[in-house]
Amino acid sequence: MSQPDFDLSGKVALITGASRGIGQAIAEAYAAAGAKVVLASRKQESLNEVAEIIRGNGGTALPVAAHTGDDGAINALVARATDAYGGIDIVVNNAATNPHFGPVMTAEESQWDKILDVNVKGYFRVVKGCVPSMKARGGGKVINVASIAGLTPQPGMGVYCVSKAAVLMLTKVLAAELAGDNIQVNAIAPGFVKTKFSAALWSNPQINEAVLKQIPQGRMAEPEELTGIALYLASSASHFTTGATMLIDGGQFVGNSIQ
Repeated sequence: MSQPDFDLSGKVALITGASRGIGQAIAEAYAAAGAKVVLASRKQESLNEVAEIIRGNGGTALPVAAHTGDDGAINALVARATDAYGGIDIVVNNAATNPHFGPVMTAEESQWDKILDVNVKGYFRVVKGCVPSMKARGGGKVINVASIAGLTPQPGMGVYCVSKAAVLMLTKVLAAELAGDNIQVNAIAPGFVKTKFSAALWSNPQINEAVLKQIPQGRMAEPEELTGIALYLASSASHFTTGATMLIDGGQFVGNSIQ
């Protein structure tokens, strides 16, 4: 019986939100597995730093500043990737924002608009921009980074929760619609991960303690702990996996009820 193949040699992977945290960890893992990686986020300087790390480890990286809320920027990003590497095989939608923290009824319309535009429509824009290249190359992989917040409400994060629930349904819809083109679409739903994005939680001792009580393993994840599932979903090992949500949460969703 053959072993699963996680090699990404010859593949081109585009990762949004790649300047830090989960996106950076996935980009480094893909490069180590042989992929040429296209790094996208809003700030060029931060992307350049990640690209240098990848190149220093023998990988290939192209850093391109792009805002996923801008159709023109997405089109330019895809064009740069295609010009440099010939096309795109793998997309990781990871860019996200959350400008509102507190009861959902206190959220302004502008905060709703920004969260949904980046966290949901931004994912759609990137996929729409990359699908023609994937079709031309015989198929591809889309990995949407969602959250446990899309499966169960989190205090103070109501609008963000709604956006991540939308990502989970978008994943299923795209999986169904793109299956005939040999494009697999799946989601990773992390629990609490210790990144700059979540600093408001783990840097506050009281909030951090409350968060850890929800997690049977008693700790947050490190970004690198998501790279194994991300590699599986990007590789040929997952050719018959589509429309799935992979929950990586240290047991948070099942809870501490039996301890």
